[in-house]
Amino acid sequence: MINLKITDVRVLPGDSAFLIDDGKTAVLYDTGFGFTAQGIVTNIQQALGERKLDYILLTHSHYDHVLAAPAILRRYPEAKVIAGEYVQKIFAKPTARATMRSLDRSAAAKEGISDYEDLADELRVDVTVADGDMITLGDMAFRVIALPGHTKCSVGFYLEENGLLLGVETLGVYFGRDTYLPNYLVGYQMTLDSYKKARALNPKQMLIPHYGLVGHEEAMAFLAGSEHTSVETAMRIREILASGGTKEAAFDYFKEAYYTERIRPAYPIEAFKLNTGILINLIERELLGGPKE
Repeated sequence: MINLKITDVRVLPGDSAFLIDDGKTAVLYDTGFGFTAQGIVTNIQQALGERKLDYILLTHSHYDHVLAAPAILRRYPEAKVIAGEYVQKIFAKPTARATMRSLDRSAAAKEGISDYEDLADELRVDVTVADGDMITLGDMAFRVIALPGHTKCSVGFYLEENGLLLGVETLGVYFGRDTYLPNYLVGYQMTLDSYKKARALNPKQMLIPHYGLVGHEEAMAFLAGSEHTSVETAMRIREILASGGTKEAAFDYFKEAYYTERIRPAYPIEAFKLNTGILINLIERELLGGPKE
């Protein structure tokens, strides 16, 4: 087993950025918001001292996971960015970058921040990976695990020697104490398939986005609890819509159930509204035969 140090380098709860370090190779797992980038750079510097950052692993293309990457790369220009090939396609789309900017600005405004550098046009991927690929980062050999459902481009990374799964939001967002947030945006059934895939790994440890490292027992409990919540939520939304309820009624149910005091600090309201609308449309499409995209 490789001796790893995992450091939370986030600035805010809504960031997702963790440093994985075996003493020789430093790997950043996601990067956080654009407006918190300088703080994240400072936290990485404090953790590494004079050492360099070697790699950045991106689990998917959403703004709260990627927008700090350009600022980090200005400080550590030799670091290689690794992500699924679909992430690279998203970064190349001006409309996608515009959406990221808008959501980042809204999140920044909530925190009273307006003065920060917009580096979205510098987003890049250096190495693209696909399901089943093995990537060697120093002494660490990760297997790429496609886990779509939150996005098409969602990928996890599994360090087999340590039984460590770097998770993705397809598997839900965890807030501790049995609090889970369903987060399927592109596929409900594919999300259920991803839960099955993650459980089959039987990870000894799991690094959960926006939360942190958990051991085997908590990881398996998280996967079971999150999947149950995801299914229960889908059935409730289907019931509301099938009985003649509006999408607004479905949104009100979801907001009351999930936009709680524990979740609000980590989930900007504009992103919550956008993602919840997408999730409701997805349930209508997959479970009720609603209009196709």
